[in-house]
Formats: sequence, C-alpha cells, structure tokens
Amino acid sequence: MASPRNRTLRLTQRETSARVAKLPEKPVLTIESNVYLGAVEQALKVLPQNYFDLIIADPPYNYGMDFGNNSDRRSKADYAEWTETWLSNLERVASPHASFYICAGWESSGLYQQALARSGLHVLNRITWKRDKGRGAKRNWKQNMEDIWFAVRDKKSHTFNLESVKVHKPVIAPYRENGKPKDWSLDSEGAPYRMTHPSNIWTDLTVPFWSMRENTPHPTQKPEALMERIILASSNVGDRILDLFSGSGTASVVAKRLGREYVGVEMNPEYVRYAMKRLRLVTVEIEV
Repeated sequence: MASPRNRTLRLTQRETSARVAKLPEKPVLTIESNVYLGAVEQALKVLPQNYFDLIIADPPYNYGMDFGNNSDRRSKADYAEWTETWLSNLERVASPHASFYICAGWESSGLYQQALARSGLHVLNRITWKRDKGRGAKRNWKQNMEDIWFAVRDKKSHTFNLESVKVHKPVIAPYRENGKPKDWSLDSEGAPYRMTHPSNIWTDLTVPFWSMRENTPHPTQKPEALMERIILASSNVGDRILDLFSGSGTASVVAKRLGREYVGVEMNPEYVRYAMKRLRLVTVEIEV
C-alpha cells in the first residue's frame, strides 16, 4: 500500500481506457491545443507549416529505457540516422521567429549539436542542468547532468524575455556609491541581493519524485520548473508551443498554465492519458 505522503499521480480504472486524440493523417492548416497520440516523424509531416513559436523536444537518449511500449536502445548508427531525420524536419513547422530547445544525454549531446547546425538552425547555447537522482555508480562518477541545446531560426527576431528569467542572487560585497546601494537591493529579511542575468548552468531544479504532486510513473519526467523557465524565456502569452516526445505532458501542462497554446506528441497511449489528466488539473496563471 502506498504511503499517505506519496502524491504520485495515478490513473483511475476509468481513465486507463479513456479515448485519446490522434494525430491527423493528412497535413492540416491549424490544430487545437491537446496532447496527441502518434510518432514525432509523422507529426512533423502533418502539423501546420510555419506554425509554432517554440519547439521543445525531449527525445529518448538511447539508454535502453523502457517507456512502456518499446525500448529506446538502437545501434549508434541507427540512432544518429533517426536523429538526423526528425531534426531535419523541425523547420517545416516552425514560425519564422521560432526557438528550439532539444534535450540530450551526455553521450549523444554532440550529435544533436551537429544535427541542429546541419538542419539550418542557429545554435546559440548549450544549457546544462543538474539532474540529481539515483544512488550513483560503483566504478564511475555519478551521472547527474543533462544538456539542452538552444537554437533559433532567426538570430535577430527570436523571443527572449530576459526580465522573466532573471535570477535572485545574494550580494557578497554590497558596494555603495554616495552612500546608496549600487545595483543591488535589500530583500524582505534585510539581506542584499540583485537580479542577475541567467546562466546556462542550472543547479536549482528538483527531479520529480514520489512526494511531489507533479510526479507521474514516467521514468524520465522533466521538472515543471525547467519547462517553466524555457517557456517564460522563449515565448509570450498566446504563442504556440510544440511539445515533442511529450511523455506525461510536462511542457504542455506548463504551457497551458502560462496561457500559451500547445500541441504535445507522444507514442505511448498511457502517457497521453497521464498528460490529459494533468491538463484537466491545470489552473491557468497568465501573470507570473
């Protein structure tokens, strides 16, 4: 029996057989916000052209994880070919000012950087975030990081809302000029701080676990706080977000909460149903 403190989201018996929306079979000009059952390769052929302002992809890392319907272990050559195939079609569905965030494990991170560059997109940065989960390795350093490649279609017109993602940073040496604080303030407890530009190293995120309401049985679920940071920085209220390899729908859930339109794409119907349940529970909070 589960602990009373275990808040992991579970499907009811009725929800396990709920109908799920499927991707259209032919190209469409518009599409409603939802998480759709289907393959990413198909989605990139049938979703509207020049449509999405922000594209987030969390593909399998080729670690041999079982996502319920098949393992993600391929040969290195097959994985590289598959990666090139779907990445090369991203531009078709992207708006002229679109931004892209592609998640990657360390073993394939370089592959994604090269594939993005070959696809015609402009790679602007590599974000590394601390994914501290698990008990470690006996004969190796514990793996606790993942990469996210940040790319854009046009370096001059892409959205980046700096003020929305500035970081609260304690000031160690609060300098004064003419007796007044220079570029810093006091917080509610009287400690000096400043709001600084965010870096590409993210160490303040918590991977969902059993006592968190956002947790689901998905084995590689991303934190909502991670997706919130990306969505706040690279989209505006009302923008359209494409959530590829959606899993249990974290990016779509955060997009809805922040007042964006969204389309998720996921192959496993069970995870689509978890996304549907999470979306039903969302409270829209446009102003953050």
